[in-house]
Amino acid sequence: MKIKRIIKYIVVHCTATPPNTTVASIKRYWKEVRKWGDTPGYHYIIHRNGTVEQLLDEGKNSYGVYAHNSECLNIAYIGGVDKSNKPLDNRTDAQKHALFNKIVELTEKYKGSEVMGHRDFAGVAKACPSFDVKTWLAEYTPDLDTAA
Repeated sequence: MKIKRIIKYIVVHCTATPPNTTVASIKRYWKEVRKWGDTPGYHYIIHRNGTVEQLLDEGKNSYGVYAHNSECLNIAYIGGVDKSNKPLDNRTDAQKHALFNKIVELTEKYKGSEVMGHRDFAGVAKACPSFDVKTWLAEYTPDLDTAA
């Protein structure tokens, strides 16, 4: 019998890589360095052009937030650091729009889930996703003329 996951959190991440990093290289890092096999860190990844790529079925746990993976859906945008690997919100407008739309979609699907940045979890010492998710959501107004 398959157990349905209870999604409490929609978690926003950055890949903490240069903006030109490929999904293939991120997957290789997870497999070879993190030793996660074929399980990704995120359910969805957002390319610089705003394309949303699903990496894992929502019914499965990804490795997004330690000790919370069973209750999270994880979305990341490619980027999040500058040339010196310092945190930087370098999302493109297309990524912002795609991220907003994916969050809306998932919060409608998983009623009552809370949207959080990775850094908002207790014990997380990283800057990921390199911006304050709750402030951004409260202030973001999608440009209706460029809506996808």
